[in-house]
Amino acid sequence: MISLTDSQKIGMGLTGFGVFFLFFGMILFFDKALLAIGNILFVAGLSFVIGLERTFRFFFQKHKMKATSFFLGGVFVVLIGWPVVGMVLEIYGFFLLFRGFFPVVVGFIRRIPILGSLLNLPGISGAVLWARMGQHGRALV
Repeated sequence: MISLTDSQKIGMGLTGFGVFFLFFGMILFFDKALLAIGNILFVAGLSFVIGLERTFRFFFQKHKMKATSFFLGGVFVVLIGWPVVGMVLEIYGFFLLFRGFFPVVVGFIRRIPILGSLLNLPGISGAVLWARMGQHGRALV
């Protein structure tokens, strides 16, 4: 089992609540307040989990500046009151930022008994194969 420090545990909680508020805000027809709270909690939770310095280094790497601009720009647009436009920008930036983690996440989920079999269903398997592809079109193992 992975041992977490107290600040990492707090960060996991903040990140989880952030994802919950973002999801709930989208379900409730892009509620501005819920999306804003979700954005703030997600970014704060990420900072607690990996630390402020590593969060700053992650977001402001030279090759990730476009993704960071879209993600943080989307957060800003949601905060000023345009939730639909902000979430579109944010989702695009999120996929650009975290696309390197998708093959790892899919590989992890494949090892979970029930979820692994769900990933092999006809409609889902194509999306899973696409998510497992690297940047150069090769499947990652």
